[in-house]
Amino acid sequence: MQSNMYSTFANDYDQAIQNNIYNAHFERPSLQAMLPALEKLQILDLGCGSGVYAEYLLANGASQVTCIDYSEEMVQIVKKKAELAGLTNKVITYSQDLLLGLPNEKNESADLVISPLMIHYLEDLNLLFQDIYRVLKHKGMFLFSTHHPFADFKYTKTGNYFERELVEQEWKTFGKPIPVKFYRRSLTDITEVLTKSGFSILRITEGKVSEKAKEIDADTYKYLSENPNFIFIKCLKV
Repeated sequence: MQSNMYSTFANDYDQAIQNNIYNAHFERPSLQAMLPALEKLQILDLGCGSGVYAEYLLANGASQVTCIDYSEEMVQIVKKKAELAGLTNKVITYSQDLLLGLPNEKNESADLVISPLMIHYLEDLNLLFQDIYRVLKHKGMFLFSTHHPFADFKYTKTGNYFERELVEQEWKTFGKPIPVKFYRRSLTDITEVLTKSGFSILRITEGKVSEKAKEIDADTYKYLSENPNFIFIKCLKV
């Protein structure tokens, strides 16, 4: 299950996330701070969106980035950016539902896998996490961000924190409310799938909103400074 927002508003989304609070000044700096040295790494970017992370990874020394997204429209944006930048030899892109895992990726072919704000669109994480473990090299890392379980619990209809649940929220990414559906899950649900897949969890953090966000919207900055919103997890294949 993925949101149609990323297909219908692909170009608008690409523009919105360049300098907004939640993506540019909260999620990205928080996840990027957890990345290892990127020089010469082969990287998978799962839920790549419009390629903002791919640009960052390549600018910081990655040798190749494979960008995978459910939205063909997003993939086309990444391809166009790679062509304009003369980086088609370093960027591989294709569209696929990640609920199906990574059937096109070879065993032990990646040094690093990232997945920014994507896994909450998948009901079952088992196959994907098992495949991420499979395609990572020994000592390879998996880093991802997702909705904070505590933040999402306010949308529950069951009232059971430990029950995985499809919920709906209105986002104003483009200035007008757009309904978006995703799965809320407990921290136990997330971490048990990781350890079951073979990963060692190195770090869990709730991120930190950048001071630059205060200039955009002081109220949102204050809220994110005082309340959980995203969670960031760094794992190791051993």
